[in-house]
Amino acid sequence: MHYLYLFVIAAVALGVIVGFAFPDAATNLKPLGSGFVDLIKMMISPIIFCTIVLGIGSVAKAASVGKVGVLAIGYFLLMSTFALAIGLVVGNILHPGEGMRLDPNAVSEVQSQASEGGEGTVDFLLGIIPESMVSAFTDGSVLQTLLVALLVGFALQKMGAAGQPVLRGIEHIQRLVFRVLAMIMWVAPVGAFGAIAAVVGETGWEALRSLAVIMIGFYVTCLVFIFAVLGSVLWLGARVNIFKLLGYLGREFLLIVSTSSSESALPRLIAKMEHLGVSKPVVGITVPTGYSFNLDGTAIYLTMATLFIATAQGSPLSIGEQISLLVFMIIASKGAAGVSGAGIATLAGGLQSHRPELVDGVGFILGIDRFMSEARALTNFAGNAVATVLIGSITKGLDRDQLHRVLSKQDPFNESTLIDDHGSSGGDDSAGAGSGDSGTERQDRQPATV
Repeated sequence: MHYLYLFVIAAVALGVIVGFAFPDAATNLKPLGSGFVDLIKMMISPIIFCTIVLGIGSVAKAASVGKVGVLAIGYFLLMSTFALAIGLVVGNILHPGEGMRLDPNAVSEVQSQASEGGEGTVDFLLGIIPESMVSAFTDGSVLQTLLVALLVGFALQKMGAAGQPVLRGIEHIQRLVFRVLAMIMWVAPVGAFGAIAAVVGETGWEALRSLAVIMIGFYVTCLVFIFAVLGSVLWLGARVNIFKLLGYLGREFLLIVSTSSSESALPRLIAKMEHLGVSKPVVGITVPTGYSFNLDGTAIYLTMATLFIATAQGSPLSIGEQISLLVFMIIASKGAAGVSGAGIATLAGGLQSHRPELVDGVGFILGIDRFMSEARALTNFAGNAVATVLIGSITKGLDRDQLHRVLSKQDPFNESTLIDDHGSSGGDDSAGAGSGDSGTERQDRQPATV
């Protein structure tokens, strides 16, 4: 599995070369990247279902799960507000879009995407309820799967000992699902090659040069948010170094860069957080919820892109207009964090509902949206990883001995199975089920070190 990610890096480099050398042919390679992302998305619903059911089923008190959920939602809203504020400050300092003029050729495409992005709050809430328990898996909705998994998990919890055979069966299904995922990962180099070649072939250098200010400003803003804001929060709340945590997730970041979707790394984030020592209930609630509500990168993108579009058309927004429009778009974007290209639809839909005369300006950033999508996905992913560790620490659901072993590379992640076997998660009365496992028992399973 170590060589697999070397192949991915080589495939990305080859994709860039092919994209510049043969742009027309490279554009036709886009289905390779889309196919790989679809394979990953196929596995997300069963993985989330198994993880949440096993996590809740291992906790004796339902109130513990509710505590984790409320804490997670509160944290996500707070961090989205920070991201929104940072994007506003940077956007008003850089004034991106000055001196540019609208390209009318992109208007029709933007208008069609605007109609896709205009989902109201009521529609969003009703959309969480699936047509049936089975359709939650077939529709590919993270929130629908989350709802069904919560109901099943609490039902098994109420069944007590009678539900244990079902839990053991779901545990075996989880192992099977992760084994299938490990097989799919071998297609990653092909998907990375197709995705990168297509976007380079479509974009070229011209679009990058003309929109360099907003793109570079956006990347720098995301980096500042990750290392300054998230890094400080992680250290103050959990005493964990952000560089070590992101280094542990290096392969997942490579996948996101290759596919431009944080959803491609969702199953691996769940597995790696459990291996890091975060309890199953915390991982099962925080990670899937974060993919729908923890949109730090999307908040920064929507802020800066809106200011860019308004300035480019000579119609800058007042501070009041900025806040009202962007609060609307943050709400409308829930549930679309892991979907590549969802940001552009949300941006267009928000402008259509508040300032229709500005919608045409979305055509400005279509050329580089794919590259900005990568930064959005990376920031969202980093935010979810930090949130999981932080909430695990606050709720006593973090095994610090295991965390230090993993971050010091004494206990490497099992890339062949993607399953964490470092300790059992038997019944517990707290959200930190598994956090009370015997450190001695775990240490006995570790190889001797010198």
